[in-house]
Amino acid sequence: MTGSPHGASGPAETTGSTGTARTTLRSLARSTPAVVGLSLVALHVLLALLAPLLTSYSPTANDPGSALLGPGADHWAGTDAYGRDVVSRVLYGGRYALTVSFAATACAVALGTVVGCAAALKGGRLDDALMRVLDAILAIPPILALLVVVTVLGTGPAVIVLAVTVVYAPQVVRVVRAAALGVAPLDYVTAARARGERTVSILVREVLPNIAHVVSVEFAMRASWVVLLISSLSFLGFGANPPTPDWGLMVAENRTAMVVVPWATLAPIIALATLVVGLNLSADGLSRAWGVDRAKESS
Repeated sequence: MTGSPHGASGPAETTGSTGTARTTLRSLARSTPAVVGLSLVALHVLLALLAPLLTSYSPTANDPGSALLGPGADHWAGTDAYGRDVVSRVLYGGRYALTVSFAATACAVALGTVVGCAAALKGGRLDDALMRVLDAILAIPPILALLVVVTVLGTGPAVIVLAVTVVYAPQVVRVVRAAALGVAPLDYVTAARARGERTVSILVREVLPNIAHVVSVEFAMRASWVVLLISSLSFLGFGANPPTPDWGLMVAENRTAMVVVPWATLAPIIALATLVVGLNLSADGLSRAWGVDRAKESS
């Protein structure tokens, strides 16, 4: 039976997938940076999920009588200028950051993967024209492109997801296309074409399973950038709308009172930094486990 090991069905495929998963887990377990990174990401996900159980304060309700309080038994990291509990806003801010960032990254990677694979399989003038268009798009700085999109369409989670997809999908296209070009000439893809299979079927059954490791590393790497970029937009006033608990917005709101209540600014900064570091270390660990060259991906 002609076909890729990943595209074929049956016990052999299951055994191969299980073996690959075990090898990956062993490789990650032996890497201290990967363990630290995955632990940080898991901690952030856990804190975001358990936020309602970890704090009884509303992250958005103003309480002027409790404004600018220092750390204490009632408010572990104090309160901000509006009397809102800092710990509560940081925990719920993690929910916002993870939800919006992961949704935006997933959309960008999904779109970029489909377009990149299709370009690699089709080739010819369509591929050449697409690459020239992408070169022109990639010449625009990401933050500038994001600002243009949110200025035209407004703010809010849906607009941010759309903006990030528009900005990062072209970068994903180039990476995935390069990986797919290495798979397209192989025998099992040629055999699938000879059998008359449609391009969509070849993409799903033959190409995608064999570049899944590249797509996974790309998702982890882009996610760290997207988290930081979305927080930067909020800091500049183009992201989350007040009183949304967002880390970038928290830094922008409390930076002028840092001398009085430093934790109102430091807490979201620490949360953002640990999540970005965790995602970067996780991406690096995955790239080492699967032999993906991140330097080539980033170029």
